[in-house]
Amino acid sequence: MNKILDLPIFSRKSLKLLYWLGPFFTVAGLVSGFIGGAWSFFPIVFLIVGITIIIIRVATLGGLIQTLLQMRSTQSQTNALVATLSVLIILGLINFLVGRYPLQIDLTETQLFTLSPQTQQLVQNLTQPMKVWVFSAQTHPTNQELLNRYRRLNETHFSYSLVDPRIEIGAAERFGVTSAGDVYLEYQEKQQLVQSLGRDGILSEVQLTNAIEKILRDRPPKVYFLQGHGERPLEFVEFGLSQAVEALTQQGYIVESLNLATQGNIPNDATLVVIASPERRLFQAEVTALKAYLQRPGSLMILLDPNREAGLGDLLSDWGLELDNRVIIDASGAGSFVSLGPATPIITNYEPHPITLDFRQGISLYPFSAPILINEQEDIEATPIIQTSVESWAEQDIQADTLEFNPETDLEGPLNIGVALTRPVAQNDPDSDEEERTSEARLVVFGNSTFATNSWFNEQLNGDVFINSIKWLANEDDQILSIRPRELANRRLLLEPSQQVFITWLAIVIVPLGGFIGAGVIWWVRR
Repeated sequence: MNKILDLPIFSRKSLKLLYWLGPFFTVAGLVSGFIGGAWSFFPIVFLIVGITIIIIRVATLGGLIQTLLQMRSTQSQTNALVATLSVLIILGLINFLVGRYPLQIDLTETQLFTLSPQTQQLVQNLTQPMKVWVFSAQTHPTNQELLNRYRRLNETHFSYSLVDPRIEIGAAERFGVTSAGDVYLEYQEKQQLVQSLGRDGILSEVQLTNAIEKILRDRPPKVYFLQGHGERPLEFVEFGLSQAVEALTQQGYIVESLNLATQGNIPNDATLVVIASPERRLFQAEVTALKAYLQRPGSLMILLDPNREAGLGDLLSDWGLELDNRVIIDASGAGSFVSLGPATPIITNYEPHPITLDFRQGISLYPFSAPILINEQEDIEATPIIQTSVESWAEQDIQADTLEFNPETDLEGPLNIGVALTRPVAQNDPDSDEEERTSEARLVVFGNSTFATNSWFNEQLNGDVFINSIKWLANEDDQILSIRPRELANRRLLLEPSQQVFITWLAIVIVPLGGFIGAGVIWWVRR
């Protein structure tokens, strides 16, 4: 070793340069081994050569190292080196753990990058393989990240594949792909078109989850909307229900209108019936048919408004309900912040029920509502799902110049706007040896229909209240309930001209001038 140190200056400089090959070969071996995923011949050779060169270099510096270690400056530098290496090792371990066990935290206000609780429940409950096929040569990174979030919920039964339809022609023909960007869902023997993305389209969680729900159903549920008495129209008009109908159709429901006056009875294939604010009284025969339908048992949704006599008093009375025609007034002042009057109750607290289970502190709006009164009955379970705060009352004289609570004529809050009810129904089963079996009839009544119309359906949680009520009536409360697309909140700060001038002077003149003055004071004191 001493002979090596006695070589000419040129040779020693050459050796110093060659010694740098040690770290180079070591890093090259580690990188090729870890990234390649296999410790083949070359990564191992690189590691052996690199480590060997490093050992030789350390050995040749043995005497020098011993001298350096005895120096005080060397000790401090050694401590700094050890601290630096420790930090690098800790960062490396953290990076390794994050890569091996990824953890994502969504800090957005609306949880924009987190799958909804309903989606999580649906995917986690999969018991058979399900696959998403994205037929596109190149898809947006956001779509792949969304699909990865789905897959992490159930890696055993959920998978996806990005397919170029120009190359994998057989797969494209099997699904009948008509254009690049089509997204299909495959489950058992069934196929379902999810969405056509186009060239740079973004895959929607709402559409993907709705498609999963559709493909899991054995048969599509059927919803009949009663017509013929001035009910809310199903067409695309301001106070129609076309958006609600479209939302149901997207989730696999079959929606049809029903005229009981001409048909006589509720069709046998009806999953549920919706009565949306009739302007004229139903015939007594129609009310009788609705009562008989509930005894099958059936499911019924009734949307009512103040001062509209629908002729459903007997049916509601049988279930222990009564519609009060006074108009609910919200005195909390919450509506003033969103330019709504006191006759539009804003609901943020919900009773525990499958319809409102995941609403938390969400907002729903019910303009011009009437309270639903509950008279408890022994065989009926009634749960208020939409209830106003204590700072509300039902006003008798809505035309008064000043709206004030009058204990003699008004009804004090909290008040029920929406109620969900169940009743056990015993019926004969011809296919069973038992004489009868017990099933359950379901009823949901709202003292408001405007919240579900086109003008209000997409406001906050209004659409969720309607869709979730439909799903509960269809006995799908153990499955996914409706989900709403998440949107970024508008956080723009609108400043008045005077405020803009003030901020400009503050940033350009006042703050810099204050800094100069402070520096001058400090200089003067220390002078």
